[in-house]
Amino acid sequence: MPEHPATLGLNHASVALVLREGDDGPEVLFIERASRPGDPWSGDLGFPGGKVEVGDYGPREAAERESREELDLDLGQACYIGRLSDVVGAHMPVRVSCFVYGAGLIGPFSFSDEVQDAFWVPLAELVAPTRHIMAPVRFGGGTFERPSIRLPTAGKPVLWGITYRLVMQFLEILGSHYPTPPVS
Repeated sequence: MPEHPATLGLNHASVALVLREGDDGPEVLFIERASRPGDPWSGDLGFPGGKVEVGDYGPREAAERESREELDLDLGQACYIGRLSDVVGAHMPVRVSCFVYGAGLIGPFSFSDEVQDAFWVPLAELVAPTRHIMAPVRFGGGTFERPSIRLPTAGKPVLWGITYRLVMQFLEILGSHYPTPPVS
């Protein structure tokens, strides 16, 4: 795949949006990144993934390799569904490719030192209008109000930034095929 001129010079990262069937319908896998000095995504929520390395065949292989390294998650056994459009960072020189997988029973996970936690969120919670908020987030030494999703998992930060944009892209693709729960 040729590079788009607007993405030349950007670091390239790759992530995996992993789905499974839960008790209440489809669920999405998220990770909470470990707090690490110098890591701009320290403590944030995201998908398993990381930098596309020179030895990777391409960004999809990088997403699968990073999922193995971070969670001991073998996506080679999962059903590859497709690729979302790449997202370019608003404040970081990075382009992120996202690959979608469907998986059966997964776990338990074995975390690398880059991951603090991994958890599943029902897709119904991601589309619930009451979960979509403007929230203060810390980045680069400042605090900014950003569109976010307040997840149902207690004690977790809000979902924002690149991962938020990828989730919103995925939800837009699903469109009317996935009904939103009623607002109470």
